Amino acid sequence: MMNTMTTDELTIAIAVPLEAEHVERIRAIEPGITVLYEPDLLPPERFPADHSGDPDFKRTPEQEERYWSMLNKAQILYGFPNENPAGLARIAQSNPHLQWIHAMAAGAGGAVKASGLDSETLQKFKVTTSAGVHALPLAEFAALGILNGFKRSAELAQDQAAKIWPELRIPTKLVNGSKLVVTGLGEIGLETARIARALGMKVSGTKRNVEAIEGIDEVADNSGLPGLLADADAVVNTLPGTPYTEKLFNRDVFSAMKPGTVFANVGRGTVVDEEALLEALDNGQVSFACLDVFAVEPLPQDSPLWSHPRVMVSPHTSALSAAENRLIAERFMSNLRTFLDGGELPHLVDTVHFY
Repeated sequence: MMNTMTTDELTIAIAVPLEAEHVERIRAIEPGITVLYEPDLLPPERFPADHSGDPDFKRTPEQEERYWSMLNKAQILYGFPNENPAGLARIAQSNPHLQWIHAMAAGAGGAVKASGLDSETLQKFKVTTSAGVHALPLAEFAALGILNGFKRSAELAQDQAAKIWPELRIPTKLVNGSKLVVTGLGEIGLETARIARALGMKVSGTKRNVEAIEGIDEVADNSGLPGLLADADAVVNTLPGTPYTEKLFNRDVFSAMKPGTVFANVGRGTVVDEEALLEALDNGQVSFACLDVFAVEPLPQDSPLWSHPRVMVSPHTSALSAAENRLIAERFMSNLRTFLDGGELPHLVDTVHFY
């Protein structure tokens, strides 16, 4: 992507809540750039990296006009307006200068698709994601799931709640020397593999374009997944939600696992057929499931996953950390330097497949 615009013509607007210290760091990247930031127009954060902000926050009509006027002056946006698809749709129609939006989410394709924008409009500007920023916390959560499954923490918690001291001492499984399959060997998957190898696991996994990867024993595409699962002790899904991954983990795939497999999902909930997962939990193919994402979110109150004795439910928060705003701002600043140098922006949303 060639950029012929001089820096003194370039304006960035901060569309979502962000601490002033990070805004100042963005300003310092290139003194000639104008960075528009009006914190009184942005909802206060309820917790670190609360990009949507307090839902009770309401702008006055005058503030609403100022907010959209600010965004319409910019060629680059930090965050989707109002952090939702409707805001993206509106700015795409109202800002003829828009060149690039950096999304807070790693999986921003769903929001771009939900905006309803046609392909012609989507070709007018770039959308980059924060993919990779969340790799470490997600990988740590996946490791938590593996360890919980291997060390039977769910059963221990139940016994503790009931004040039961079992007569028979049941052994736990060693993580060291066990086998892990990671579906999706992108940044999150590779970080998961790194942590798993540090625990002594042997790691295989899937990738759309099959190629040898250092430290990974075997790489296959999705069609080769059942073969990888035959002797796996644990499986971690990091795949995004696309038409190609929807319900990838179905009855056939769960049946390909050996009994007692531990399963963790830090990708997208739509990749898993939840009915098939429940069957696998009940018949012993899956001994424990650690789930941060679900097909429908929030997870419906009547979902059996809430109360299943061998399921850990996390409300899609495992990617969050106190360092997230800093990490996203640093990713944006790196991308901004690439943009200014006329390079190709990384982690672009595919506007055909929306990932």
